[in-house]
Amino acid sequence: MSESPSEIVLLRAALAAAEARAAAAEQELTRTRAVISASEDMIRHLRLEIAKLRREQFGVSSERRARLIEQLEMQLEDLETDIAADRVKPGVEAPRSLVGAFERRRPGRKPFPEHLPRERVVIEAPNACTCCGSGRIVKMGEDITETLEVVPRQWKVIQSVREKFTCRDCEKISQPPAPFHPTPRGWAGPNLLATILFEKFGQHLPLNRQAERFAKEGVEISLSTLADQVGTCAEALATIHALIRTHVLAAKRLHADDTTVPLLAKGGATTARLWTYVRDDRPFGGGAPPAALYYFSTDRRKEHPTKHLAGWTGILQADAYGGYNDLYRADHKPAPVLSALCWSHARRKFFELADIKATARKGKKVAEEISPVALEAVKRFDAIFEVERGINGLDAQARRNARHDLVRPLVEDLHDWLKAERSRMSKHNPVAKAINYMFEETGRWEAFTRFLDDGRICLTNNAAERALRGAALGRKAWLFAGSARGGERAAFMYSLIVTAKMNNVDPQAWLADVLAKLPGTTPSRLPGLLPWNWKTK
Repeated sequence: MSESPSEIVLLRAALAAAEARAAAAEQELTRTRAVISASEDMIRHLRLEIAKLRREQFGVSSERRARLIEQLEMQLEDLETDIAADRVKPGVEAPRSLVGAFERRRPGRKPFPEHLPRERVVIEAPNACTCCGSGRIVKMGEDITETLEVVPRQWKVIQSVREKFTCRDCEKISQPPAPFHPTPRGWAGPNLLATILFEKFGQHLPLNRQAERFAKEGVEISLSTLADQVGTCAEALATIHALIRTHVLAAKRLHADDTTVPLLAKGGATTARLWTYVRDDRPFGGGAPPAALYYFSTDRRKEHPTKHLAGWTGILQADAYGGYNDLYRADHKPAPVLSALCWSHARRKFFELADIKATARKGKKVAEEISPVALEAVKRFDAIFEVERGINGLDAQARRNARHDLVRPLVEDLHDWLKAERSRMSKHNPVAKAINYMFEETGRWEAFTRFLDDGRICLTNNAAERALRGAALGRKAWLFAGSARGGERAAFMYSLIVTAKMNNVDPQAWLADVLAKLPGTTPSRLPGLLPWNWKTK
């Protein structure tokens, strides 16, 4: 039966529309493939840039590099997320990027860690040949596809059974003693206690959120019960904390710093302080293990560091905060503490005046706001930092010799140049204020240059700043300390957790083992539980 002319026209129109849709789909597919290919090339470029910046970052902290790394990592994250979404779209194949005269293959995925257990799931094999249907088939090998999976946390109740026996002769009952719990009248095992402690103070997850997550896993534990266990654990760990404190204060050189901590008070929150004192002899090849000691106070009065370091003398590396001044007094007992000021703090004041990107973000004219003196100062500081990176880790005498030959000329030139530049400026000039930070008080330049004659002293106080970084991040999660005692307890636990991290020890595993062993450990064996002496089974 022949079609009418009108039907032929309709069919031709439908065919043309279908061909147009197919062409549009092909064009869209080509564009998507091009985007994926370009994104892959950009990802490779960004990874190289990040790796290069990270190599340059170690040794001295650069605000500009750190900010650029964060921006690149965010851009990389978005690109990789976009490309993953594009690949799963129907009809889109993962393209290969052609570079030069060879075909670039996508890098292979890293194998899963060998220490992870493997679970074999054997897919049911065919009973007959899939081609001819014959039942005469034999196994010739196998292909294995690995998938990484996580098993949800498993809860269990451990029943410690103590059997009773009675004597047929004397009729007395014999029974083994009850096992020790990590805490008095305890009901939680050491691993659960360590999890609660580490998540609260190491991962900054408040107890109310932990209780909510436990409830979702089918185990309801009240907030007050969790808080009770945290308090009793802190008491149980007091002996370990005391040993860490003794070790830190036995150092002849300490890093010191503090940061703000919101403290809940009537009608709102007040600003409290978290103080840290860090012993880290690794920069000059010292053999003493690193450790950190924390304190909490409701204010920043100078009496606090004076009390924290009562009876201690040595070299204190810190910023120019006046609260440490009583320690430097000639009548301080047993001897005056020597001040070694931080060059990162001094550099930062110039850097803030020379940060072109930050100035542009504020909507200011870069050419008018950026000081050439500040830029030059940052370059001179960076030259000193560059030398210091090369001698980090050498013994104290080698560092002192290298500084005498390489750093001292740079420092003396910087001193003369800063003095000359300041003489030409108004005292209200921001750059003059940055210069005055290094000279304004008697003895301040001496404190800045004390490192030149002592190889044990670091150029910066970054060790203390790193020790406070976790607390600064935690403020975003727990918002404020609930009470002064809560702040003191947090400082107590930070001392344990950060010290463990500084010694490359898993804090949660260490806390679990210490809590399990403490009840049966004699005082003479307590040093064996310290992070730097602790060994996994």
